[in-house]
Amino acid sequence: MLLTHIAILAIVQGITEFLPISSSGHLVLTSRILGWPDQGILIDIAVHAGTLLAVVVYFWRDVWEMTLGTIGVFTGRRTPALHLVVCLFIATVPVVLVGLFGLHYIEHALRSVEIIAWTTLGFGILLWIIDRLCMTVRRIEHMSYGGALLIGLAQVLSLLPGTSRSGITMTAARFLGMERREAARFSMLLSIPTILGAATLAGFEIYKAGDATLRLDAVLAAGLSFVTALAAIALMMRWLMHATFTPFVIYRILLGIGLLYWVYS
Repeated sequence: MLLTHIAILAIVQGITEFLPISSSGHLVLTSRILGWPDQGILIDIAVHAGTLLAVVVYFWRDVWEMTLGTIGVFTGRRTPALHLVVCLFIATVPVVLVGLFGLHYIEHALRSVEIIAWTTLGFGILLWIIDRLCMTVRRIEHMSYGGALLIGLAQVLSLLPGTSRSGITMTAARFLGMERREAARFSMLLSIPTILGAATLAGFEIYKAGDATLRLDAVLAAGLSFVTALAAIALMMRWLMHATFTPFVIYRILLGIGLLYWVYS
């Protein structure tokens, strides 16, 4: 892959991964619009690995407390951090099960501009409706295991390109009445086990391929996506202190309509 190709994909991934606008959809669209061959799922996951590091760095206190909370199980301690770990585990299980049995089909059959257009538009409107109508009173520590399962089931929809993993999980969290920043925080923490599992599988595939060029491409893409993702996380969390998801919804609606016009014209 050309250096410019890798750099553009990594920057697109870093900016869009944690914004509710679909990183996977933008990666597919970027290649289509610029006339590049689809970079494939392995490079997709490599840039996701860079964003994984970004969320761990930004939320290092949460990660550290969850680590201590997990260790505390062996000493009989029950902490709010342990409750969060269990919620994240419950929310991760559905997408892991569906991904194991359906990822091959999703990778080859659903990466089309038409599907991205409809999912971008439809789930963007859904985010706006729920963000406008639902309460804003709960924090992560108020989440029940049933609520975590609901968010996990919603996350399964993110396997459809254009849906946005962060977007659909934030939508589900807002449906449960969580504050916007808390919905975003849980969504980003939920990305850790999800992306870690996918990146591990991708890394194994790269190792089996024995392709040094592919490994270098993946490392470079991950590094660039880390830098841009860290900046995007900081900006969005600051934005949600005083604002809503409406600007992201407007962007999704305009993008979805534009893509539909492109597809059907």
